[in-house]
Amino acid sequence: MKNFFVYFFSFLLLMNCTSKEKDFYTPVAYNLEIPTLFSDKLIAPIIPVDNPLTIEGVALGKKLFFDKILSKDNTQSCATCHTPSKAFTDNKQFSKGVSGNFGKRNTMPLFNLAWNFDELFTWDGKEFGLETQALEPVTNPIEMHADWINIAEKLNQNETYRNLFSQAFDSEKIDSTLVTKAIAQFERTLISGNSKFDKYLQGEATLTENETNGFNVFMDEERGDCFHCHGSNNNPLWTDNKFHNNGLDENFIDLGLGKITGDPNDNGKFKSPSIRNLAFTAPYMHDGRFTTLDEVINHYSEGLKRSSTIDPLMKKINQGGVNLTAKDKADLKAFLLTLTDNEFVNNPAFQK
Repeated sequence: MKNFFVYFFSFLLLMNCTSKEKDFYTPVAYNLEIPTLFSDKLIAPIIPVDNPLTIEGVALGKKLFFDKILSKDNTQSCATCHTPSKAFTDNKQFSKGVSGNFGKRNTMPLFNLAWNFDELFTWDGKEFGLETQALEPVTNPIEMHADWINIAEKLNQNETYRNLFSQAFDSEKIDSTLVTKAIAQFERTLISGNSKFDKYLQGEATLTENETNGFNVFMDEERGDCFHCHGSNNNPLWTDNKFHNNGLDENFIDLGLGKITGDPNDNGKFKSPSIRNLAFTAPYMHDGRFTTLDEVINHYSEGLKRSSTIDPLMKKINQGGVNLTAKDKADLKAFLLTLTDNEFVNNPAFQK
């Protein structure tokens, strides 16, 4: 009888351990599809050690990105302002939040974020890291205007989400940290690198004469002189991800980086956005003041305004700009449009 009880309890212990093993789920690593040009010309993307990409984490992040449950009244999601078909912008000067209030900055597009090596996000660089960046829009009163405690409660009451978080992070207790980790994982998969110009660089497409001249204007320090801030054929991000005063104003209503650093020398500086996908991301600049590419080009050609923090790269400020000819303007625009990535905005992996 004694041996029976020994065997019986051993059996129960074994069954309990087996049950726990069955409940434990190991997420599967997600491999980014990195364009050849990126691999050849850039260092590896930034993937935090404490938030590796997994198939389950990316899928969960995508679901959260499109779910209106993250807003105060379940009427808006991240995708409300960051629409895939518009390169994750909304084509509005300022976006309206759940309470009907409008922001004062233009919605930034979302792509190639894993190669932002300084990891400073938003127009003024106030957020460090994608995970941190995803926290603020949920609680911002002019955006989703929610409370993270209430959001966590809503998600914890949802059986589907409990299961998804369990698989992605081995945790059924959902909080803001895990939510933003998942969203950041999805955002790191948003890679745009298959435009006509990308194909041209790989010998798979041919530029027109106008597009070729437009690229030369872009790279010519005596004409467009655009490459210092916006990349080149050797920088497929088409941005330096730095902050510049590009001569928009003589006096600043919005201090930009200066408000974050407290340094007057940073007043009026904003992040250089990538010039990929400009066909989808109008209006332009941090305040959406320019509705067309022609207006943007005219600004740099003859619309520069001097201020105390004007970037030294605006070398022809005394002439009001680079003073392009009509032909060079038209050709520059033609080149810029070769950076349009139709595959990116139609990628089913990025759709709801």
